[in-house]
Amino acid sequence: MTETPRDRLSQLTLEQKATLLSGTDFWSTRALPGHNIPSIMLTDGPHGLRKQSAASDHLGLNDSVPATCFPPAAGLSSSFDPELAERVGVALGLESAIEDVAVILGPGINIKRSPLCGRNFEYVSEDPIVAGEIGAALVRGIQSQGVGASVKHFAVNNQESDRHRVSADADERTLREIYLRGFQRVVTDASPWTVMCSYNLINGVPAAANHWLLTEVLREQWGFGGVVVSDWGAVDDPAASVAAGLDLEMPGGGRDSAGAIAAAVAGGGLAAADVDTAAARMLDLVTKAEARPAVEGPLDVDAHHALAREAAGRSIVLLQNESVADSDGLQRPLLPLDTASSIAVIGEFARSPRFQGGGSSHINPTRVDSALDALTEALGGGAQFAPGFAFDAAVPAEEQARLRDEAVALAAAQDVAVVFLGLTDDEESEGFDRTHIDLSPAQLTLLDAVLEANPRTVVVLSNGAVVRLPFAGRVPAILETWLLGQAGGSAVADVLLGRVNPSGCLAETIPQRLEDTPAFGNFPGEHQHVNYGEGIFVGYRWYDARQIEVAYPFGHGLSYTSFAYGDVSVQVADPTSGDLIVTVPVTNTGASDGREVVQVYVGRADSAVQRAPRELKAFASAQLAAGETREVVLHVRGEDLAYWDTRAGRFVVEPGEYLVEVGASSRDLRTQATAELVGEHLTLPLTFESTVGEVLAHPVAGPIVLAQLAGGEPGEPGASEGDGDDTMLRLMSSFPIGKLANFPGRGLDAEAIAGLIALANGATSE
Repeated sequence: MTETPRDRLSQLTLEQKATLLSGTDFWSTRALPGHNIPSIMLTDGPHGLRKQSAASDHLGLNDSVPATCFPPAAGLSSSFDPELAERVGVALGLESAIEDVAVILGPGINIKRSPLCGRNFEYVSEDPIVAGEIGAALVRGIQSQGVGASVKHFAVNNQESDRHRVSADADERTLREIYLRGFQRVVTDASPWTVMCSYNLINGVPAAANHWLLTEVLREQWGFGGVVVSDWGAVDDPAASVAAGLDLEMPGGGRDSAGAIAAAVAGGGLAAADVDTAAARMLDLVTKAEARPAVEGPLDVDAHHALAREAAGRSIVLLQNESVADSDGLQRPLLPLDTASSIAVIGEFARSPRFQGGGSSHINPTRVDSALDALTEALGGGAQFAPGFAFDAAVPAEEQARLRDEAVALAAAQDVAVVFLGLTDDEESEGFDRTHIDLSPAQLTLLDAVLEANPRTVVVLSNGAVVRLPFAGRVPAILETWLLGQAGGSAVADVLLGRVNPSGCLAETIPQRLEDTPAFGNFPGEHQHVNYGEGIFVGYRWYDARQIEVAYPFGHGLSYTSFAYGDVSVQVADPTSGDLIVTVPVTNTGASDGREVVQVYVGRADSAVQRAPRELKAFASAQLAAGETREVVLHVRGEDLAYWDTRAGRFVVEPGEYLVEVGASSRDLRTQATAELVGEHLTLPLTFESTVGEVLAHPVAGPIVLAQLAGGEPGEPGASEGDGDDTMLRLMSSFPIGKLANFPGRGLDAEAIAGLIALANGATSE
C-alpha cells in the first residue's frame, strides 16, 4: 500500500509538525521534502479562480491568470437553485484543478445583516436556509473535482468597518439560529475540506482563537473533520489559535509561527497533542489534494462562458413589469421588449459593465460581454446609445449636464428607453462599508429627465448590494441584475428581449429606507464593539414582525408568464423531530414556459420564545411549460423548526400547531395548512431560583405547590382570595420558589422546598 502524507505524522519532530501549521508564502502551505510532504496552493474565489501570476497581494492589485467570472453570490443566490449552483461549483473546481490549485477560498455565506456591508456582493442571503443550501451546493460541486472548498468567513462577519478588531456581540440564540445555521448546513451536508475563520471577535474572543467556536461548536457538535484556516492575517497568537482549534495560519513567511508554537509546547502553554491533531489534519488535506487525478487542459473557455451566461440569466430578478400602451394603443407589459421597436440604451453601465465586486475576489475574466454590444448585435440600428452620466464624480457639472441632455434627446426620439443604473467600484468593495443606500444624484437626475421625455422606460440595476428605489412607482419595468459575472451583459439582453424568461427571486429584502433596516442604529458599532440588538429579527423577519412596508419583499420575483397554486398538503413525516413533507400543485397559467420558485414558510403562534411571524424553511425551483401543472414536493427539516433554548443549551422543537404557508415571496403567500407536532415538552431541573410559574408548570412539583398555595392568611403570597386566586397566582408567577420559605404558614419552608425540588428532579430524570 502506498504511504500517504498522513502516514508520516509519527516520523515528524515537534518542530516539523509545527512547521505545517503556517504557510510558506502568500498562497502556499509548507513542504517537508525530506518526508515527501509537498506544498499545496490555496487561492481566492469564490465566484471565479484568482490565481495570481505575479507577486502576490491580498487585494487583487496584481494580475491573475484568466478564469471564468461567474455571477457573485449576490446574483447567483437569486436563482434559488442549488442544482445550478452545484454546476457552477463543478466549473470552479475544474478550473482550479487545471491550475493545480488544491483549495479555492469560497463560498462566502455570511448573513446580510445590513445593506451597508461592503462585502454583501460576495455573500448569499439574509436568510440562513438559503445561504446554507446555496453554499452546500457550491461546495459539493467544487469538491467533486478533487479540489477543496473553504466556506467562509466563520463567523458573524457582517461588516468591513474595523473588521480586524471589532467584536460582534450577540446572544447565543441569535448566533445559533441566524449566524451559525447556514454554516452548520454546509458542514453537515457537504463536508467542506476547510473552513475559514473570520477576522472579527465574537463576544470579545477572536474567531481565530475561539475554542467555543472552532472546537466545541464546529468539531464536537457539528462533526467537522477538516482544516480550519485563518483569514489572511487573522492570527495574533499562533499557539493560542492552535489550542483553540485552528490548523493553518495564512499567509506565511512573515514571522516564525512554528517557533512560537514549539516554544509554547516547551513552556507548557500548549499541549503537544493539540499540535499533533492540527498537523494530522493538515496532512489529511495534503493527502486529499494529492489524490486528485491529473486534469488535462486547456480550459473550455466557451463552455464555461455559456454556463456563466445561463447562471446570469437565471439570477436576474424582474422587480416589476407594468402594462403600458404600445404603438397600436394596446396595453401590454413593457417587457419583453418588442424587437421592432426603437430602443434608447442609456447609461455607462450598458457599455462598461460592472460585473464583479472589488477586493480579494477580483477575477481576471476570460472575456466580458456588455449589454450594449449584445443589444446592438440583436437589434442592429434599432439600439442607439448615450452614456447619460460619467462614473467619475469629479467630472464637472456642465459635462454631466451635457451627457444628460444628450441621453434625454435620444430617449425622446425612441420608442423605449432602457436606462442602466448602479453602483461603481468606488461605492462598494471589500475593505469598507457604505454609509447610505442611494444611487448617485447624477443617475437619479438623469432618470427623472428620461422619464419626463419617455415614460416607456425600463431601469436595469447593476449593484452588489441593495439600493433605495425612490422611482419604483414611476418606472413601468425594473430589472435587478445585481453583479452578473463576465457574461452578464448578454444575459441582460436575453431577458430584455424575452429569449430568457426571468425567474430570479430576491434573496434579500429591498427596503424603502435605510432607517427601516434591522441593524439601523446598531451598525457598524463603536469603540470596537457592534451590538446585534435586533437579535433573530434579521431581514424579512424584522419587516414582517414589525409590519414595515418594504419596496420589494424577500423572495419576490416576477415572470413573463404567471403561476397558480393549488391547495397545499402537509404530511408530518416524523411528529417528534418535526420533519414535514409539503406538496403543492403549481400551474403555469400563462402562454410561455417559465420557472417558479416555490417557497415554504413556517410560523408558530403562542411560542414560548419570540419568533418572527414566518420563516423560510424550504424552497424549490420548478420549470413548467405553458399550461403545465406539476406537484412540487418540498422537505422541511425538523431541525430547522427548532429554536435555540438558552436554558437547555440546545435546539428544541416545540410541541403544538405550526402554520405552513406556501407562495411566491414572504408577502405573497397563496395557500396554507397546519401541522401538529409532538415535539419536546422541555422540563428543566428545578432550583431555588425557579419561579412559582415554572414550578407550577412542572408535571410533578406543580400539583403539590398548587395545593400548598391554596391556604394562608389574606395578603400573604399564596393566600387564597376566592375569586382572586387566579390573579394572585399570576402576580406570583415570577416569584422565586425559594423565597416562599420567608413566608411562614405555607407549608413550604426551606427544607420542604428542597425536598420538593429533589422529588421533581428525580422524577423527571428517570
